[in-house]
Amino acid sequence: MSASEEALPVEKEEKSDKTNVTVVPTATVQSKPKIRGRKNTPQLPIIERRNWLIHRHFVRKEYDTCKSLIQEQLKETRGQCEYAIYIQAMIMRNEGDIQNSLELFQACHLLNSKNPDNLKQVAKNLILLGKHKGALECYNHAAELGEKDWDICHCLGVCYQFLKQYDKAEASYQEALSRNRHIVTYSALSKLYLEKDEPEKAMSLLQKAVEFSPENTELLTSLGLLHLRKNNFHRAFELLGQALTFDPENYKAILAAGSLMQKHGDYDVALTKYRVAAQKVPESASLWNNIAMCFFGKKKYVAAISCLKRANYLSPFDWRILYNLGLLHLTMEQYASAFQFTSSALTLKPDHGPLFTLLAVALTNLEQTENAERAYEQAAKLNPTDHHTMINFCVFLHNQNRSKEAGKVLRKFYKNLPTEKNANLDKEMLDVGKKLSAALNVGDKLVAEKEKASKKKRQKDGSKTAPSTSKDTATSRADDDAEGSRGPALKSTDLPPLSSSKPANLPKLPPLSTSSSRGVEGDLPKRDDFTSGQPTMDRPKTKNKPALLAE
Repeated sequence: MSASEEALPVEKEEKSDKTNVTVVPTATVQSKPKIRGRKNTPQLPIIERRNWLIHRHFVRKEYDTCKSLIQEQLKETRGQCEYAIYIQAMIMRNEGDIQNSLELFQACHLLNSKNPDNLKQVAKNLILLGKHKGALECYNHAAELGEKDWDICHCLGVCYQFLKQYDKAEASYQEALSRNRHIVTYSALSKLYLEKDEPEKAMSLLQKAVEFSPENTELLTSLGLLHLRKNNFHRAFELLGQALTFDPENYKAILAAGSLMQKHGDYDVALTKYRVAAQKVPESASLWNNIAMCFFGKKKYVAAISCLKRANYLSPFDWRILYNLGLLHLTMEQYASAFQFTSSALTLKPDHGPLFTLLAVALTNLEQTENAERAYEQAAKLNPTDHHTMINFCVFLHNQNRSKEAGKVLRKFYKNLPTEKNANLDKEMLDVGKKLSAALNVGDKLVAEKEKASKKKRQKDGSKTAPSTSKDTATSRADDDAEGSRGPALKSTDLPPLSSSKPANLPKLPPLSTSSSRGVEGDLPKRDDFTSGQPTMDRPKTKNKPALLAE
């Protein structure tokens, strides 16, 4: 009986527990009819109810569905949903409607003036519209509302760079990198250094960027191109090879590698590289320019002019393409066309000395001696150390029977010649210099003086050589004055290669490669312009039209 008596109170406790559990829902049930009983108060919609669904469709780029959801949300909220307006502005900007997108972002800022993200988006739209001063004000105001993060610092640098305020732009980029390292900031700062003509800083910065992101093909290609400018061919080839291993279809790296091979005279391998690049960017002006220069190196001038005409159609304001066209027409002795293209290039680049040299050669062959002399003088003024300008100017003066002035120009030519053994000098130019020095009695003593000066520099202890050097310089000046007053030993007709109607040799200026990225339509080179062991390029009219030049 004791067990039964002990069991009874347990059952009572269970019943009491059940009654306690059921008390709570009865209280909630009683409270609901009180709220429902108020029929005069309207039920307010939830403003953020569809934000998650709008975001999901926006991330998937399902813009039509996203727009319909935004319209429903704005109808329910009477235009007070900030997130729906924000996403609608983002969609409009992605579709290219910048002005209406800007107005919607401004509406978001009116709804929530303490949110810095709205001001950032307003500033980005102002940058796209070219209003960089207004964008600066928006970014500075956004920095006051919240923390000055990487996005604000980077975009401030972009605005300052467009406004040509390079010091402030550099400071903004450096601050952005100190907050967070991004590839975009590294690339923008390197371009800023190149605009300021500071390639060494750009190379050191890109080297840090490559260490930070060693698999980024854009950084590897940019660093390789800078080494290519500095004639560091081994390092440039290594960097470009790394870029091509990570992305074999990177056309910028392919173009750079092709130009590197082209610079070393391997035109066939360069053309194979350019064929691969033509499949990616068939409308690249720089591609057709470099192909033309390969044909120029192979002495296929008609094919080269055809490719350059295509490049000029695609990029008509690139002075380097016009420069190469003038050089080609001079080589083909079409002097009127050479004068036309060179004059067009000078209107775009009036401070380039070799352009005036090409113009002077064309004018000389058109029997415009006065204008040719002015062009030579301007070329020598802009680039006094250019060997091709000096030797052509000397030939021009010698053919005009002005040997005294020709002797002075030839002395400048020999003084500016490099004494290093590794200097790549044109043999044809040196042969003409020897013939001119024999005709004008100039050059031998200058070469001897340069050799003596180089020997004296190599000597470490030069304390006792000061009086001897003063004597040597005094005698050399006397010899120079005597030679200058002497006059020519031979007449212009005594030099067989130097004719009186035109200069002896056209300036062999290095073909320039371009950096623009568009392409053109026109006549293509024939099949026999390429080697037989490589894929060929046909004219568009033929049946076997390859994919390389597919329209």
